[in-house]
Amino acid sequence: MEKKDLRIVFLGTPDFAVESLRRLVEGGYNIVGVITMPDKIAGRGHKMFQSPVKEYAVEHGLKLLQPVSLKDETFVEELRALRADLQIVIAFRMLPEVVWNMPPMGTFNLHASLLPKYRGAAPINWAVMNGDTETGVTTFFLKHEIDTGDIIQQKRIPISRTDNVGVIHDRLMMLGADMVIETVDAILAGEVKPIPQDELCNQGIEATPAPKIFKDTCKVDWKASAETIYNHIRGLSPYPAAWTEIEKAGEVQSFKIFETSEPIGDMHLAPGELKFDSKHLYVGCADGAIEILSMQLSGKKRMAPTDFMRGFDLKGFSCK
Repeated sequence: MEKKDLRIVFLGTPDFAVESLRRLVEGGYNIVGVITMPDKIAGRGHKMFQSPVKEYAVEHGLKLLQPVSLKDETFVEELRALRADLQIVIAFRMLPEVVWNMPPMGTFNLHASLLPKYRGAAPINWAVMNGDTETGVTTFFLKHEIDTGDIIQQKRIPISRTDNVGVIHDRLMMLGADMVIETVDAILAGEVKPIPQDELCNQGIEATPAPKIFKDTCKVDWKASAETIYNHIRGLSPYPAAWTEIEKAGEVQSFKIFETSEPIGDMHLAPGELKFDSKHLYVGCADGAIEILSMQLSGKKRMAPTDFMRGFDLKGFSCK
């Protein structure tokens, strides 16, 4: 079968998925349908939000479906009518078996980790937050349990000390798009030899979770080590961003932190204690300190601490 004859249905939502869809379309693959989330109202202006995948699909005249429920009989019949040979899933919802088991060549997922490490919704964040020095992307065939299917391909990249999650996201997005094309071509050529994840687990690779990031996940714990805090902040930057509160006599001010210095081991401050001058803002950790380099007050633009300290008297405040 030629790639122009292979009927592909693509399922995805964010920018991370768009790059792979773009490569498929521009590469001449036959995308017979695109499935993405329904439009939703979001933001302070209560504007209608369309997913980046929808925007690309509409712009390029692709058949688009936006089901509220993936088990809805009408949607299932619409999907079946597309007669897909293969389905590709990137950053989408968990699929019911009636959907992932439909095409004769199967359904594969692009996941932004080296499975079985970091199964779940936020693999890139957790890899950086945990101080990993390596991550990657995996394609695997779907089965019942989320992110546990047999592995088709993997590619690796290093994580440097200064990389934040935004940098790693963009690298994996491009690397993943390359691998999606390679995976489709390998399936077409009959060259795929999937590896069960249990085999990797038996070789000592730990299956670790990467749960969804919530607001409480993002709050900085100043009683942790400076290294832990440094990784925590860059693992959430630029989105959704780590945050903290400063307090004095019942007055509380919260702000997001986007960038800090490397841990400073020879500065001895109590956890959450602030030290500042006209150019620097330091916060104490369990075993040293870090310097805040970029921050954002609620309702304000991102700024350097010098701009913040120009309009805010920090005397007596500490991070909590």
